[in-house]
Amino acid sequence: MLRIEEDFELELRSLPGVLNVGFERDEDGGVTTVTLVTNAPNRDEITTVAQQISALYYPEARVVVDDVNRLTEATLGGRSGARAALVRAECDGVGVCEVVLNYAGRLATGRAPSGPLIGGVEATLGALRQLGFDIPFTLLSVSHMIAVRNWPVVVVLRSTQGGTDRFGIAQSDNDVLAASRATLSALNRLPMSAHANGATH
Repeated sequence: MLRIEEDFELELRSLPGVLNVGFERDEDGGVTTVTLVTNAPNRDEITTVAQQISALYYPEARVVVDDVNRLTEATLGGRSGARAALVRAECDGVGVCEVVLNYAGRLATGRAPSGPLIGGVEATLGALRQLGFDIPFTLLSVSHMIAVRNWPVVVVLRSTQGGTDRFGIAQSDNDVLAASRATLSALNRLPMSAHANGATH
């Protein structure tokens, strides 16, 4: 089964313009959704080909093709329909990062002394928790797709409850901003809710 999935992912990654591939699974480990991230303008063509490939491996799986630029909107949906939006993300000269989020008019600031990539993720998660969001994930990895500045940043979050990993991708000339956006992108792939009594500032 693992070899089949590896072959499937390799075929998808070989499509022109595809930057990343991710899978969502059900409780039994079956693939339910296949997500491709692309920077190519021909998303419809990529979707058609990806669906044809997917039908050979996982006929029941849903295929989603996301544009890397759309994924940098940097918002997170809440139960009330409000959005947690990225206000600011920056890192000082010694590697302390600060991320400010706005949710329904409330601001929260997350800080992490881990450098622009890791710190951007940790500060974003911290700000979300201050706002009262349940975040059952920890950081598994964060890196540039290629070890070159300004290339898209990929964040992978590991479930703390035995669920599937989540990945997000974003691009910016500012590493901490890209890391924060990619974190929000990863979390946008599942329903999130904020408690009514979440932290206000």
